[in-house]
Amino acid sequence: MLSDDHVNEIIIEVENVSSGVQSHPSSNQIFQEKVLLDSSISMVSSISDIDVVDSQTVSKRNDQKGNQVLQFSTSLNESMSQTLHSLECMGIDTPGSSHETVQGQKLIASLIPMTSRDRIKAIRNQPRTMEEKRNLRKIVDKEKSKQTHRILQLNCCVQCLNSISRAYRRSKNSLSEILNSISLWQKTLKIIGGKFGTSVLSYFNFLRWLLKFNIFSFIVNFSFIIIPQFTVAEKNTLQFTGLELFTGVGYFRDTVMYYGFYTNSTIQHGNSGASYNMQLAYIFTIGACLTTCFFSLLFSMAKYFRDNFINPHIYSGGITKLIFCWDFTVTHEKAVKLKQKNLSTEIRENLSELRQENAKLTFNQQLTRFSTYVMAWVVSTGVTIACCAAVYYLAEYNLEFLKTHSNPGAVLLLPFVVSCINLAVPCFYSMFRLVERYEMPRHEVYILLIRNILLKISIVGILCYYWLNNVALSGEECWETLIGQDIYRLLLMDFVFSLADSFLGEFLRRIIGMQLITSLGLPEFDIARNVLELIYAQTLVWIGIFFCPLLPLFQMIMLFIMFYAKNISLMMNFQPPSKAWRASQMMTFFILLLFFPSFTGVLCTLAITIWRLKPSADCGPFRGLPFFIHSIYSWIDTLSTRPGYLWVVWIYRNLIGSVPFFPSILHVLIITYLYWQITEGRKIMIRLLHEQIINEGKDKMFLIEKLIKLQDMEKKANPSSLVLERREVEQQDALHLGERDSSLDLRFRRSVQEGNPRA
Repeated sequence: MLSDDHVNEIIIEVENVSSGVQSHPSSNQIFQEKVLLDSSISMVSSISDIDVVDSQTVSKRNDQKGNQVLQFSTSLNESMSQTLHSLECMGIDTPGSSHETVQGQKLIASLIPMTSRDRIKAIRNQPRTMEEKRNLRKIVDKEKSKQTHRILQLNCCVQCLNSISRAYRRSKNSLSEILNSISLWQKTLKIIGGKFGTSVLSYFNFLRWLLKFNIFSFIVNFSFIIIPQFTVAEKNTLQFTGLELFTGVGYFRDTVMYYGFYTNSTIQHGNSGASYNMQLAYIFTIGACLTTCFFSLLFSMAKYFRDNFINPHIYSGGITKLIFCWDFTVTHEKAVKLKQKNLSTEIRENLSELRQENAKLTFNQQLTRFSTYVMAWVVSTGVTIACCAAVYYLAEYNLEFLKTHSNPGAVLLLPFVVSCINLAVPCFYSMFRLVERYEMPRHEVYILLIRNILLKISIVGILCYYWLNNVALSGEECWETLIGQDIYRLLLMDFVFSLADSFLGEFLRRIIGMQLITSLGLPEFDIARNVLELIYAQTLVWIGIFFCPLLPLFQMIMLFIMFYAKNISLMMNFQPPSKAWRASQMMTFFILLLFFPSFTGVLCTLAITIWRLKPSADCGPFRGLPFFIHSIYSWIDTLSTRPGYLWVVWIYRNLIGSVPFFPSILHVLIITYLYWQITEGRKIMIRLLHEQIINEGKDKMFLIEKLIKLQDMEKKANPSSLVLERREVEQQDALHLGERDSSLDLRFRRSVQEGNPRA
């Protein structure tokens, strides 16, 4: 039964609303009043379901409330018609049906209390045209400004801040749209992902990511090292023959390509012009490039780790993509087909992983498989050790070999052998899949990556030992330039072998599989081997950037050509993976391998070069110094004589100059940043779960409203059934009252008998 307090509350609210209707209420007020009306009607309609004790009193109260609700609904309809008329005057298309009108008012009322960012996202997600979205945003902004001026009367500073923040968001969105429109190979990557899946796509994404790295490094080196050197460079008297493109010697020796060409003097044009210290510029520019690469690797690794290992969307089965993921703004025929391929590939990947996770093996099968894995690891480790020994002995005798052979092509012997090993051994490792037969394709790629990284990084480590101990201490005139030439030849030879493998080797494997041995079929793209080629080349670039500042430019050209070569070979010679699998976490593993051991090994090599080796006496910007780092020491001593720069001297001597500073600060930065990314990922998970709870509550309210509307429609359609229900309720109430009277009479008799046993 409805209490008197509830009735009084409804009467008060109706009086307040009726007084507000005359003053043209806003859409937010209309929404609140409509909700109050629905609640009051539901309360009134629910009276028939309550146990009736005094039917006459209830009927009188129902008549009173019905009259009040009728008056309120009349005034509310008048106010809504006025609001709709104003909306039509402002350019908003209002639907004719009352249901759609109420939905539009609810939408506007729900958008007004939101923040600016949430409001923009909500309007963007509406299934409307762009013109409708713009008009809707104008209406909401106008209503928001009216409400804000009516409540708070914002001052000029707050309005200025709001306009600045709005302009910043718009410029940010415009900039992101421009960057997405000029992004490299966007359409090509979509085609690759739709046909071959995310596993093959991860290789091309990694290649594009490395290309951005080298573009940045080249711009920095060109701006602060190469351009200043051009201003004081002497004319090159050597003749260009074309063979220098393969050997890196001859004409290139006296150019800005190598370390030995750069001057050690302070560049100054005119007596009053600003001076430019080439020693400090050289070492600080290389240090800035490597520091930026370090933080970029750390940031990218943490970002991909958060997106692919922490956020909850990766643990979903991907079934929602089958039902809810279609973008209805895609209308072009080719774009629709590409979208369909992408969706079908992702669904196959998710279903394949679910099926593979449920597979179980017996104990004998597990024992056999474990023995196979151990034997494969023993063989692969033995092959790696043998290859490293061959490279070591060849490098030991390389200097003597070059002294006894005057042929210009003799310098290509070491790069040729190393490139042959890097091409043949990974192909041999890839054949282990026929024996190991991993259930999860991801595990197979991880194992191949680990084996290949052990091989390639071991070879690079042996070459670094050869350069720092043999070449640097050999007494050559300019040993830094010799190391730069060796690295250039290794990089160029590796690129030539990769192109030959793409156009010849992969084509031959396709011919063999299609015509000679048809049981093999088309081969599958070897992700591990191709990714390790990129990591190996980038490691050489980072090591050689100190000895050959133009290496990032050559790496840019090679990566650009390699993308198109691999894309053509992929479309012609390979088939999609036979076992579809989701490779969302592969990019994280690629960057982890690039960071450790590749980049950390580069930092160790360059640290030994700068702190422990003596520069050449006749070439390079550090000629005449006992160590490379002494240029920094001299600069600090100069600053110590100037009172305004004593704080720089204190920071260097107490922080940067201390021995445990760099290792400790690097560990602290890495651990802190990773923990921060984990925390951010958990916050995102909590926010998504919270939004899910809110959406479930909204779904329940929506279903309840639909159910109430259906009940009202049934009552309007069958009024006779409503009369019958009321009669049944009254009969049930009468029976309840009779049972209650009889139970009271029975209790009274029992009490009398207990009080007077004789009766």
